[in-house]
Amino acid sequence: MTRLTAEFWVHAYLRRLSLANIPAYVTAKGDATAGAILVKQAPLDGTAVAYQRSYDLDGSRIWVILAEGAERDVDAVLTKQRSFDPDLWIVEVEDRDGRHLLDEEGLS
Repeated sequence: MTRLTAEFWVHAYLRRLSLANIPAYVTAKGDATAGAILVKQAPLDGTAVAYQRSYDLDGSRIWVILAEGAERDVDAVLTKQRSFDPDLWIVEVEDRDGRHLLDEEGLS
């Protein structure tokens, strides 16, 4: 199985969000080829949820919650993660309904 580069995945994800009229931004650009990707979903109410890729028991890629709560606390977690891994990508999704599309086909 061929893996997509991080940069390609991020651009495809941003396009899919755009088609759904969900604003999103790259807030930290990582390694174009193999950087890990975190997604922060902010419903613009002072809270946020950060997602990271993981694996389920069958070895399939899934998105799991890395941090959730007050947006400033989630931002602190993301800043700490970025200090450990400067190749990390962070995509921020801003949607009042909490949409992020990570559960859609092809985004795992």
